[in-house]
Amino acid sequence: MISKSTSTKSLDEIHSTVETKNKNWWRTLFAFSGPAYMVSVGYMDPGNWATDIAAGSSLGYQLVWVLLMSNLIALLLQSHCVRLGIVRGRDLAQASKELYHPIINIPLYILAEIAIAACDLAEVLGLAIGLNLLFHIPLLGGVTIAVFDCLILLTLMNIGIRKMEVFIIGMIVIMGGSFLIELLMAKPDVGDIAAGFIPAMPYGTALYLTIGIIGATIMPHNLYLHSSLVQTRKIERTVLGMRKAIKFNIIDSAIALNLALFVNAAILILAASVFFKRGMFEIADISNAHKLLEPLLGSSLAPILFAVALIASGQSSTITGTLAGQIVMEGYLNLRITPWLRRLITRVLAVVPSFLVLWFYGEGATGDLLILSQIILSMQLGFAVIPLIHFVSDKNKMGQFAIGFWLKVLSWASALLIISLNIKLVLEGIVLLLRNYNSAWWIYVFIIPVAILLAVILLYITFGPFIFKKKEVSTDIHEFSFPDFQNKERFKRIAIALDFSKYDNNTISQTLSIGGKEAEYHLIHILESAGALLLGNQISDKETQKDLEQLIQITKELNDKGFNTTFDLGYGKRSFAIAKSVFEYKADLLVMGGHGHSGIKKLVFGETISKVRHLVKIPVLSVI
Repeated sequence: MISKSTSTKSLDEIHSTVETKNKNWWRTLFAFSGPAYMVSVGYMDPGNWATDIAAGSSLGYQLVWVLLMSNLIALLLQSHCVRLGIVRGRDLAQASKELYHPIINIPLYILAEIAIAACDLAEVLGLAIGLNLLFHIPLLGGVTIAVFDCLILLTLMNIGIRKMEVFIIGMIVIMGGSFLIELLMAKPDVGDIAAGFIPAMPYGTALYLTIGIIGATIMPHNLYLHSSLVQTRKIERTVLGMRKAIKFNIIDSAIALNLALFVNAAILILAASVFFKRGMFEIADISNAHKLLEPLLGSSLAPILFAVALIASGQSSTITGTLAGQIVMEGYLNLRITPWLRRLITRVLAVVPSFLVLWFYGEGATGDLLILSQIILSMQLGFAVIPLIHFVSDKNKMGQFAIGFWLKVLSWASALLIISLNIKLVLEGIVLLLRNYNSAWWIYVFIIPVAILLAVILLYITFGPFIFKKKEVSTDIHEFSFPDFQNKERFKRIAIALDFSKYDNNTISQTLSIGGKEAEYHLIHILESAGALLLGNQISDKETQKDLEQLIQITKELNDKGFNTTFDLGYGKRSFAIAKSVFEYKADLLVMGGHGHSGIKKLVFGETISKVRHLVKIPVLSVI
């Protein structure tokens, strides 16, 4: 089912559902614990495994410092997400929509979806490889199974956020325990590990793997996810209440992300101590790593633990990827898709390239495909990080909770590092393409223009907020204005079409100034979801109930103010349903607002006002 979101709350179905009032410090910490663990599984997905194994086998312990640096940057950025979600009550997608022009938000949305699809690609391959290692199911068969396993796991989303968090934590325990046992078997050199924490300038393969590790560690979709999940806690909307929530969520983040660091470091160290030490520098494939663990470590338990942890990693990431996709779509497009449909669409987008690569290039290409997915994630990072920094730095929006000078410096330095490495990689990649393909035409027609377009967008989202200040618009639909007037109009029965957006304030106010208290008013709202189109007034779901309650509330407010008001909740195609309601009410004037549709949404929903004008026989007033 696809419908227009009528709520300004992120993940409305689980918003403020977890109670946090506890006098005991530990119980309070437990109440706030959960969101960061759900975010942390994205830092341990199969894509991380591929980059960590490749880095450890080819460079030994040299890139351990990159893991630590990435984890510290991740903790800094996730703390910003906590601050954004708690103080402003916005997720990152909603914040970006408020901060930037709609023309810019369209590519930002597309890039966010690409990042989620890239992450899902790693999850699909991780499950397929894990099933192959444990049960000898062919990779193509495992990829096919991946289409359906996500639907089974999504049943967890119906049992409550806390139970979902417990499931995720269980998966993390399985991963951490598995690698702890394998590290004890591998007996790595502690001195060599310590030397790996000394930073060294990456180049060549090291640069490629460094960017892959950054992309695998600091995932763009995790920034959207965390800023939403912290809002599942019910907190006091006071300065002290928000400070308390920020403190406990940051503690939660520190614990969860350090567990993620342990798992990633364990994979890299395991690869370095088992493969690099024995001169096996080209182990970038998870399957090869699994096969070599038993003969090299001398235990049949090691490869089993490895495969189990791999499946646990992919399955836990599946749930969080679905939530992130829902957040991004609702935040940028104000559209809501039923979770199973959302999951299926995203997974198909990941399964198709996986299937094609395996079909044409064989199972040996999975390692390269996993690392490529992490490079794609890293290249999307700047487009999520920069809006986040802008938002939490703005004192007009964040008040006393805006980040201070040194946090701004660290944040912008982190963003500059990520973007600089990515620019270097893109430039080197373009030069390599020009050299290998003799300056082929498609490089100039497609690759270079896209790179330039992305650079322009990156410059705009970085410097635009400093140059252009977007005017704040109230989104509370109940803040109506009631102007003074004397009713001299001929219209006595006025219909008002509402879509529960920020435009309704002006639509209602302007209509009341026309009809006054002597006219009668009829509020119309149309449910246009797929279910409403199919079932009509027989539909009975959560969205229908919410919309009905909204209509009743607005009608009551207007009646309390002395305006004679009724309402009608219609179903199906908007233009025809509005015309039908107007005809049945026998209105002599129809007032419609802007309905907020432009760009992509204009194509999806159509020009409702123009169609309605051709269907009704009364004047139609469009209020902008």
